[in-house]
Amino acid sequence: MTRRDIVTAIPTSFHPDGTLDVEGSRSIFRYVARSGNEGAFVLGTTGEFPAIDDAEFETLVAAALDELGGAMRVIVHVGQPSAFEAVRRVRIAKELGATEFAALTPYYLAVTEDAVFDYFAEVSEAIGDGTLFVYVYPKRSGVEVSPELLARLATLPNVIGAKVSELSLDELAAYRAVVPDGFVLYTGADRELVAAGEAGAQGVVSGVSSVLPGPFRALARAADSGDAAAIEQAQTAVDDVVSVIGGDMARMKAAYRSMGVADGVCRMALVEPDASAIAEIERVLATYGS
Repeated sequence: MTRRDIVTAIPTSFHPDGTLDVEGSRSIFRYVARSGNEGAFVLGTTGEFPAIDDAEFETLVAAALDELGGAMRVIVHVGQPSAFEAVRRVRIAKELGATEFAALTPYYLAVTEDAVFDYFAEVSEAIGDGTLFVYVYPKRSGVEVSPELLARLATLPNVIGAKVSELSLDELAAYRAVVPDGFVLYTGADRELVAAGEAGAQGVVSGVSSVLPGPFRALARAADSGDAAAIEQAQTAVDDVVSVIGGDMARMKAAYRSMGVADGVCRMALVEPDASAIAEIERVLATYGS
């Protein structure tokens, strides 16, 4: 059977004054822990990691391991503009008990492939016996990762996979062609759980599944069954949810407020959904919620 992991990218809750909402974030972790999904991706893009300082990082990683650790894998994102900063976050998370990590490529400044490799080599060494996913997101980081570079990164002893965001299925397939058979590829495209699997991926990292995991679980079951009609029906539901919520953290948090999970907002400069968007969010919650 094809592996179809659903790894939930989890938002971080903030108070309206911008301070960290620890209890709201814990409530979101507890909600995700009941999803039945295979893993959690903590403090990635959906978690607004660029706006999190080291003390908040420590607080949130501790909370995530506490609330999620017994229910699913917890992948802690540690990517930073420099290896120095990323390694510092690795050490904080390891001290708390984290064993699975992801790191975005270094970002903002232009870098060579050798510099990217050196960055991941330093992060890999700091992780030691843990595991590491390369986080490829050129539209946000400004850094491309060629198939040849990913193949080099796959030679690092604890680099076991990559999370790939906003790249085409052809680009995903090009990665699959050059990495070892056991190397795990996750797509960041919420709706492409089945299509990405056909291109060689082993699952999806989905922020939308943090709000409505049901349609994603149904799609995975339908794909496993091979029933074309069931796959089409489940894919339609996932497409509907993604079209309304998408990768928009403000919309995810509006959904949490509507469900009574957490009443926090975003810290970064994101636009709150208007009345028509709220109505659509409430529609999909009523249609696909448990």
